[in-house]
Formats: sequence, C-alpha cells, structure tokens
Amino acid sequence: MKLKKLLALVGASVLAVSLAACGGSGSSAASTASAASTASATSAASAASTAPAASEGGKVLNFGCQMYSDGLIDPTLQTNTAWNCMRFGVGEALFKFNDNMETEPWLAESADTEDYKTWVITLRDGVKFSNGDDVTASAVKAVFDRMVVEGQREDTSATPEKYVPYETVVTADDEANTVTFELPQANANFLGNLSYPVCCIVDVEATTEWNNHVIGTGPYMVDSFEDQVGYTMVANPNYYEKVPYDTVNIMFMGDASAKAMALQSGQVDLVENITNVSDIQTLQADENFTVDIASGVRCGFAWMNFNGVLGNDTLRQAIQMAVDHETICASNTIGGLYTAGYSVLPSTLSYGYENLNNPYPYDPDAANKLLDDAGIIDNDGDGIRELDGQNINLKFVSYENRLLNDFSDAFALYLGEIGIGVTADYGSSDDQWSKLVAFEYDLNNNNWTTVGNGDPTEYMANWYSKAEANYCGYKSDKYDALYEELLTEFDTAKRAELLQQMQQILIDDAVCLVDGYYNSSMIYSKNVGYAHIHTADYYWISTEIVPA
Repeated sequence: MKLKKLLALVGASVLAVSLAACGGSGSSAASTASAASTASATSAASAASTAPAASEGGKVLNFGCQMYSDGLIDPTLQTNTAWNCMRFGVGEALFKFNDNMETEPWLAESADTEDYKTWVITLRDGVKFSNGDDVTASAVKAVFDRMVVEGQREDTSATPEKYVPYETVVTADDEANTVTFELPQANANFLGNLSYPVCCIVDVEATTEWNNHVIGTGPYMVDSFEDQVGYTMVANPNYYEKVPYDTVNIMFMGDASAKAMALQSGQVDLVENITNVSDIQTLQADENFTVDIASGVRCGFAWMNFNGVLGNDTLRQAIQMAVDHETICASNTIGGLYTAGYSVLPSTLSYGYENLNNPYPYDPDAANKLLDDAGIIDNDGDGIRELDGQNINLKFVSYENRLLNDFSDAFALYLGEIGIGVTADYGSSDDQWSKLVAFEYDLNNNNWTTVGNGDPTEYMANWYSKAEANYCGYKSDKYDALYEELLTEFDTAKRAELLQQMQQILIDDAVCLVDGYYNSSMIYSKNVGYAHIHTADYYWISTEIVPA
C-alpha cells in the first residue's frame, strides 16, 4: 500500500481494522459494532421514554453522556463510580480544582499546615447532606475511616490509599468544626488529593443502599435509576445554593453520533464530549448550539507490554518512527479534538515540554532499516516480520471512547507499512481495564487525566517499577530514582525539573505510543443558558448550568 493511499484510509480505518477485532471473523466484528450502535440508540430512546415529566412549572435538563460506569455505587470502591458521583452533581469534596488546576475550598472553608504533614481543615458552616443531616467534622471523619476498611477490599479499583494513606490519623473536632489529618509523611499536594472524586464526602451513617443511592451534599440527588439507561435526578432541597433545575435526566449514550443526533432532535439539551469531528463542526456552525471546548490535561496513549514481544527495544523504537502523529491528529477523523505530542504529559502543562527531544520522529524508512539491521525481518515473505521465529502480531486492546479506536485503527495501518501485524481487540472500557491489569495485551489504548489531583506524581507512577499502577512491566533504575526524589521534593521549580527529566527518559525508552492531548467539550442547545466544560473532568452537572 502506498503512503498516499494509507493516509487517505486513516479517516476510514474503523472498518478495516475492526474486521479483525477480537481475532474473530469480519462478520462477527461488524455485527458487534452494529449491535453496540443499536444498543446506544435504543438506550437513548429508552431513557427519553422513561424520563418523568417535570412537575407543573418545574425545570428539566436532559443530559446525554457516555456510560463510563453503570452506577453511582460507592466512591470508595470504584474510580469510575466516584467520578460519576461528582460528575452527576451528587457528591462534593472538601476542595475542588479551578481551570488552572489550582485547589479552591468547596465543602471546606480553609486549610492550615506548617510542615505539610499535619493539615487542619476548617469546614464550611451550615452545609447539609441531601437527607438534611449536618455535615459535621465527625461525619467527614467517618468518610475517611471507612476508606481504610472498604478501600482494602479485593474488589476495589479506586485505591483510596493513594490519596489518603491508611496510616493517616484523622481526628474530628465538632465544636471547632475542624478535621485534622496527620499524614505518615509530608505531602505538599494533599489538598489536591482531597479534591479527587474518591474523596467525595457522603453520609456514611445514613447511606444504607450504596448501589446507586449514595447520599451526598451536591445540588442533585438520585430519584430513580434504570440499568443501562440512566438516572432521574431531582433537586437537593437542602443544598446551600439555589438549584436551577427541578429534574435532571441523565441518559447513557455510548455512541458519539447518537449524542449529536439526540441533541439536534431536541431529545437532550446538553451532552458531553462528542468525538466525531464532522458532528462537532456541524454543531459549531449551527447558531442553535453552543460548543464549549477546554484545553485538556488528558493524554491518550497506548501502553506497551514489556513482558511480551514489545520488551524488545528496537521494535518499540521502530514503532515510534513508523507513526505520523501530526497527520493522524490533523485527519478528518481526529482534527481539532487532539493536539499531537510525544510525551506522556501534555504540552500545555508547565513541565518542560518545550525542552524535550524526540529521538524517534516519523521516518518509516529509518524504521525499516532499524528493524532490518537488527535481523527482525520477514523471512517467509508473508508481509509480516518475525522475532524469535514468530510473526510479530500485536494484540491491540482498545475501546470506543474519545476516538481511541480511531487512533488504534490508524496505528495499525502505519505499523502494517513496516511489516508489523496487528490484531484488534476492541470492547468496553471495563474490558480494556481488565486486560490491562492482567497484562493480556501488547498495545492497550486509553485516555488518562494526567494531573487528576492537581499534580502529575500519581500519574507518573504508571512507569515507576515499584508501583501497583505499573501495568506495563517497565523498569528503569534512573527513572525510579527520580520518581522517589520527586516524592520528597516540595520546591516547585525543582519538581518541574525532575518531571522534565523523567519525561525524557520515557521518551528515550519508547515506553508507550502517544495518541495526543485530548480537548474536552460540552455542547448545549438554546434551552440551556450556560454550561461549561472544566479542565478537571470531574464537574459536569452543577449549579452553573442554568436554563435559558
């Protein structure tokens, strides 16, 4: 295949690669894709048909979003449900992030520390849970006490210990309205940790049904839930501000085009993250809709499994040189929704991206020569190179979210040009995650918030050999030493310098295949007066969203 033809196919590569999905037949993969699209449309229609009518004079918001997790089960146990709890306006934390990813008080009024190890948090007066219970210091302490017990269950994926270590001593003073955290070691970013959705403040004592009926402090609370369809939310009568809507219907829509069509038909008033470029452009050109886009702090990247064939340094380096990231990000499929880049930290963050060097720029001829010189060649003439006597056929795990499958399709085409085979294994986000943690992949595409707690330390642990989050088997003594230094360094300039060095090591070692840096969006009709997508992807349904 000539390169010009290859580039022309990048925008239409979904079909080409999905025919090999899961190692099955083309008809099976196509049926799966069709079924997924049909299920999405059916789910959306079902959500609309089952949504209750507003009470007379009541204001209703219909919100279409992807089903990242089917529930508001328990913010302590599951990361996705913790995000849902905050995104859907049920749970709030002691602090929150502004659009510069700086922490601001939310349920807290202030924080004091002298050594970054002991933190005294003063709570806001007069805050209540949605059931009317007061948010006391003891009630807040109960949340973190529960984390120690529930967070250690085998079925948890939230790992709350990363944010509040289990050795932390938490004390409550109800009279002073303060909660004190005595950490096992100093942490200058502790307020960022307390802003993470896992640290949502919920009524531990009163919540008896953790499955979709968590009692929080947010402007909305759950009225009803339908599996695979969505939620009916109602205004929290005890909220400390005026709640703009009486009812919010949250409708699960996994397909980006389904969200666009639902918005255009009036089925929904507001949607998040439409990821089809043509749909975004159509809506931007239509005066009946407003498209709000935020420069994101998310990085899309495909993990490389060092425990498999991609443990070979030459192969990883050649893969990097085989892919034209700039062309992919500018294609009709991706254009405008991602910014091309080659580091695991986005270029918009202040961690020295401009000083980094990419030793593997797009150069397919150099990639071919590198492999040939290393003896990684196609011995039997079938078009696929061999390594250790076996065809190189990479299992590429991905899922339909934020254009990940489109990137994976494009990568497969480029890799085919240098004789690297790819078998697509596309499923749900849960499938992607389970195969990642089980190391059942060669390439595994995903999209991560890089500064989820306002700082990239937790994210950079993905490549720290001693971290549970190292799901690729990468190990570098130099990287580990810098990471451990980062843990104890509180000077901002020195931390930025360390992070720059760590990024360069990962680039030099070709640890992953970067998709690019994702820009989030919120799109709404004229029924909505104002809505905004925040840099931190935790705040969707809030009191700032108001009727027209």
